[in-house]
Amino acid sequence: MKILAVGDVIGKPGRQALARFLPVLKEQYGVDLTIVNAENSAGGIGVMPDTAADLLKAGADVLTSGNHVWAHKEIYPVLDSDTPLIRPLNYPPGVPGRGYLLAKGALVVNLIGRTFMGNYDCPFRAMDTLLSDLITKPPVTIVDFHAEATSEKVALGMYLDGRVSAVLGTHTHVGTIDSRVLPGGTAYVTDIGMTGPIDSIIGDEPDEVLKRFLTQLPHRLSAGKGRCVFNAIIVTVDDTTGKATRIERIQRETD
Repeated sequence: MKILAVGDVIGKPGRQALARFLPVLKEQYGVDLTIVNAENSAGGIGVMPDTAADLLKAGADVLTSGNHVWAHKEIYPVLDSDTPLIRPLNYPPGVPGRGYLLAKGALVVNLIGRTFMGNYDCPFRAMDTLLSDLITKPPVTIVDFHAEATSEKVALGMYLDGRVSAVLGTHTHVGTIDSRVLPGGTAYVTDIGMTGPIDSIIGDEPDEVLKRFLTQLPHRLSAGKGRCVFNAIIVTVDDTTGKATRIERIQRETD
């Protein structure tokens, strides 16, 4: 089984880059399941019903998210619908949506980190509970870990090694070079990267971000412009054992 996971999609430029590259890559690599992080797809922060629809139309099977999923209240009903959009599993009880779903013979789970992020439930224990409570689950399990700290991401990868097929980091928008299959058969990467404007500061207009750093005043940010990068990871998994056999970084750029 081949799983393609796409890094955080940033605004309209990212959605356009996804629509350009995703269909081609799915055919080229014979992809069975496509996971796209959608939490910055609406103007660079949050996800709206129409931007979620754009990503699904482009070829995503499952949409994951993170700390910005609550930026637009219009998405709350969508989280509680049949739309394959999930939010981090380890939010406290009572919030909209769900933290995992089954898609194309795989279990897809979204987790959020706590270090430098916020006061969430423990992602380690949340995953333990899910794996023990699910009565039936497919051999293939893919985790999108939306977290800031490299150490926390590596720790979760090690903690889940041999128990899930892949732990794939999102959130920082900067792709890392540590993609590998861990000793127990879990594919791992600290961060997939982003799908959005290259000449930006993690997807946002540079002048607006620099103003924040220089003045320390609140300032609205917007998605950058111009050329885009498409960052993704392809994981090959034995769908009988659930063990990963290969992980490969994919990067494409628009003109």
